[in-house]
Amino acid sequence: MTDEEQLEWYEAEAEKAYAALYDATHANDIIARYSNAKEGFHSAIAIAYLLGRSEEAQRLEARLAHVRAVFRSQFG
Repeated sequence: MTDEEQLEWYEAEAEKAYAALYDATHANDIIARYSNAKEGFHSAIAIAYLLGRSEEAQRLEARLAHVRAVFRSQFG
């Protein structure tokens, strides 16, 4: 898998984990899915910076901040 493919994969996995938060019924599931979303975004951000794609990294950082804010307001 190329770095670009990894970046896309990590972002997609992060978004899936974020979407799955709303289907979770137990606190442990919510926490695990939030953790998976954060890990995916962090990995995608790191790869974006590695590739010199700072605008994309900043977009992903903003998305992570949004996910964090939603988690804290709705699940925290």
